[in-house]
Amino acid sequence: MSEGGAVTGSVTEFRQSLSDLDTPTTVVPPDELGATLADVVEAPAVGAELPFDDLSLADAPVTLDPSPSQLRAAATGVTGSRMGIASLGTVAVESRADGDEFVGLYPSRHVVVIRASDIRTDLSEAFDWLRAEFAAGRRSFVLATGPSSTGDMGALVQGVHGPEEVHIVIVRDNE
Repeated sequence: MSEGGAVTGSVTEFRQSLSDLDTPTTVVPPDELGATLADVVEAPAVGAELPFDDLSLADAPVTLDPSPSQLRAAATGVTGSRMGIASLGTVAVESRADGDEFVGLYPSRHVVVIRASDIRTDLSEAFDWLRAEFAAGRRSFVLATGPSSTGDMGALVQGVHGPEEVHIVIVRDNE
């Protein structure tokens, strides 16, 4: 399969895994990211600047570098992810000085922006990526799979340790 075909296959599998978790996805070209975020973000919203050189939250309806009170009041948090696992519907949110971890865990809705080419097929590829990140000194990531949930109190309860809702925005590459 060509590299473009491999990316397309990973995106398809990633979306199916997320669908199985009742986690909506949107696939967009880079120039539609701002408009898409305006559609999926519930105000008030906070964000951590995206970890990509060519994508930004500048056109998104979010407050960057939020204060603790803005973070507590936020309905939506927007972060980026540089790695997803197609077979699991998992994203890696890096703990950076931009506040990704707080922005992704405190609001009840978490919107994650990921590039299609950053989706790995399985855990083996994800661990290879993590090893390279650790070697580069980046060692703190939250691996999130769908909304926060726990079943240790009986029935499954969502939103106990993080967001109740997750929406993944996949940005197509080379558009």
